[in-house]
Amino acid sequence: MSLKVIVPPHPLIKHWLSILRDKNTPDILYSTGYEQIGKWLTYEALRNWLPFKTTQIETSNGIAEATYVDADYPIRVIAQMPEGLTLWMGSKEVIPNATLSLEKLPSKILNNEGIIMYSETISRKENPLDLLRELKKNGVGSNRILLICCICSNRGLNEIAKEFPDQQIYTSCIDEEDDLENLIKPGIGNPMLRLSTKVE
Repeated sequence: MSLKVIVPPHPLIKHWLSILRDKNTPDILYSTGYEQIGKWLTYEALRNWLPFKTTQIETSNGIAEATYVDADYPIRVIAQMPEGLTLWMGSKEVIPNATLSLEKLPSKILNNEGIIMYSETISRKENPLDLLRELKKNGVGSNRILLICCICSNRGLNEIAKEFPDQQIYTSCIDEEDDLENLIKPGIGNPMLRLSTKVE
């Protein structure tokens, strides 16, 4: 299996992960931490994925080479509710020209459209496998998908690797999953209960 799971060693990601792990963190700060992790994971994920083009521009002091994000390459964001949406809220400022889909796929996906999925926790119980399967049915391969998740377990990642061995995943950490309690330890608590915006 060649599942590529990246845990960026960025100090800000580690800082905000620690904020989420602390059971005494107030809801408002917890939500901010969740958004910040979304932002910095996305920043790292786009480093080698976002297409760009080079050209020459005229500056006040002559001609210079310039690099721009290629706006001809469409980006689709698929956010699972509510955790995925909170990750996206933090990351949207670093993603240019994206179209947002909540929970489900659009009726049509362009042939050259890149997909960024913001998923809830990847574990055996909570896993974005159904969305990945739907994307595959629509002809979207793993090379066109970035999967961004706040926290993962080894067992959850193994489930993805069985069906999508080439998938690329960015996460803040990989924790153990308890067999008896179905909990990720040490984990980040239950985002459904700790995010300041509640979804009913």
